[in-house]
Amino acid sequence: MNRLLPRIFLFRKEVVQLWTAFWARETPLYLKAATLFAAFYLVNPFDIIPDVIPLLGWVDDIVLIPLMVSWIVSRLPVPARAYAGKYGKTVDGHARRM
Repeated sequence: MNRLLPRIFLFRKEVVQLWTAFWARETPLYLKAATLFAAFYLVNPFDIIPDVIPLLGWVDDIVLIPLMVSWIVSRLPVPARAYAGKYGKTVDGHARRM
């Protein structure tokens, strides 16, 4: 449980960053497509494990969606991160924390 809470907060920040970077012109098309795929996978009734199986059907959503979001955010270019830079200033083209 000690690791879960910080990961949830990080996931929230990554989702917001991904949402704002989705609208940036600097974000490559394949990352925008991956973002749409992750959103579609979340609402799509056809999963790896069907949601009709109690609890077990949600496990793939709980595991795969944060993994996809983290993967996409880690591949965002610096200008797209700067566009989504509500979490720090951009100086000299490098994202910096405050």
